[in-house]
Amino acid sequence: MSQPAAMYARVSSDRQRAQETIASQTAALQAYAATHDYVVPPEWVFEDDGYSGTTLVRPGLEAVRDLAASGQIGAVLVYAPDRLSRKYAYQILLTEELARTGVAVVFLKAPAGDTPEDRLLVQVQGMIAEYERAQIAERTRRGKRHKAQCGVVNALSGAPYGYRYVKKTDHADAAYAVEDPEAAVVRQVFTAYTQEGVSVRGIARRLNAEQLPTRKGARWDPSTIAKLLRNPAYAGRACFGKTAVGPRQRITRRRSLQGRRPTGDTPNHDRPRNEWLEIPVPPLISEECFAVAQERSVQNIHFARRRTKTPTLLQGLLVCQHCGYSLYRRRRHYRCWGIDGYRHPHGPVCLNRPVRQDQLDALVWGEVMRLLDDPTLVQAELDRRLDAARHADPCRQRVEDLTRQQTRLAHSMERLVTAYQQDLVTLDDLRDRMPALRKQQQVLAAERQSLELASADQARYLRLRETLTDFRASLRARSDTLDVGARQQIVRLVVKEIRVGLDTLTICHSLPTPGHDPDDRRGSSGNEGGPGSGSPKWLLCGRSQSAGLCCATTAQRGDRGVTTRLN
Repeated sequence: MSQPAAMYARVSSDRQRAQETIASQTAALQAYAATHDYVVPPEWVFEDDGYSGTTLVRPGLEAVRDLAASGQIGAVLVYAPDRLSRKYAYQILLTEELARTGVAVVFLKAPAGDTPEDRLLVQVQGMIAEYERAQIAERTRRGKRHKAQCGVVNALSGAPYGYRYVKKTDHADAAYAVEDPEAAVVRQVFTAYTQEGVSVRGIARRLNAEQLPTRKGARWDPSTIAKLLRNPAYAGRACFGKTAVGPRQRITRRRSLQGRRPTGDTPNHDRPRNEWLEIPVPPLISEECFAVAQERSVQNIHFARRRTKTPTLLQGLLVCQHCGYSLYRRRRHYRCWGIDGYRHPHGPVCLNRPVRQDQLDALVWGEVMRLLDDPTLVQAELDRRLDAARHADPCRQRVEDLTRQQTRLAHSMERLVTAYQQDLVTLDDLRDRMPALRKQQQVLAAERQSLELASADQARYLRLRETLTDFRASLRARSDTLDVGARQQIVRLVVKEIRVGLDTLTICHSLPTPGHDPDDRRGSSGNEGGPGSGSPKWLLCGRSQSAGLCCATTAQRGDRGVTTRLN
């Protein structure tokens, strides 16, 4: 007597899908159904392409369970227990669930009997399948990690925009090849971001206006530009192990609209930077350009305008020295976040006082102008950095090491050719060994080019000195007419942080000032400002206009800043 049944087949990888192993499973199940009097309509043949056996959230499996719950089938035909699930616990759960509805699970590659011995054998097969999957996953992970440690591109899943992935052959490993049209777009993006100061959204609008599509032919999105700017492969260092598998944080709208249930883990959780493994690839930009892009990304996050309607000079630079909270503007004052009791469950956490915005802005702007107007400070800092680059530049040492490796590699290739000419090696040996040597030679040349582009020479510092001289002259003439936006850019180039204390104000900048004892940690110096001391005074008032706070500047090189004492 014929019995209605459903078929279920599953593969988990793209390679199995390409080899049509799921079609072979379905064919075997159809042949089995024809010889054992099972009636399987075409709509009851369910296949899950590319779904892992470690999860129960699969469209085909869900349909089979729904059919069994409605009582429309009497059996489910599965090729093997590991096709139903790779976890033994899930196999038992599904078989018991189907058995409660009167549905039998028939495996082609498992004992067909119902004796205790047959059930034990099926259980053992389930445990072996689970062990096999864990072993395959661990071997794959270890193998990829070893390839990445050896600097082989095979460990990476694919090539980013600007490169083409060259597959592994019998004579050479996989590699990244530069795609010239895409590489030109990558350089254009980094140039606009680091030199022209264009925002991420502005770059996306510019590329879309020029009708430059992405690799898949879509329009450029700001998130795509942001990922491109963060990718270290463009500086010659493709990284393996940047993300890890972890619990899903949220369900995306796209997944919700598709009706897909959330799985347990997702592989898009960022790992710490020190755990990444770097693989040398041909660079598209210099290391210095990539570092500038990363620094600007951090600054953009820190100085984001958010809901700011009227910008201020010191926005994003003020930090409370007492509690560590940032200061924000409220009416005409800068206030510490910690003094607002309604923001904290146990009341205010800081005793700092509000500071007048206009007078603090004038104080800091005057100090910045004084620093930039002193050519000896800028000259001393440039000389110090140039001297450090000459004597302790790790890039220079790496270039020398690469030069020695290239020389040894060239000698090895010459000796191999000489051995072939003298009939010491065969032509097949020469063809097997020469491509690997040439590939290694290309990798060394690409890394050396990247380091040479990133290294700073003396001529560039000399050009920088001339540019700064002209800049100081132009700034001195226009300092009183600049708007808030232009002053913000100048202040943020010089000042790193401004710490506001109860009675001190510390301006931390990037130019060292003379006359400081590195061991001095008192927060102020004994050099009080006055009419004859050469140190100017400012009137800095708090909330009450009658409480005048007189400020005298003193130099402090420990923080590379200027400490202002409020009396």
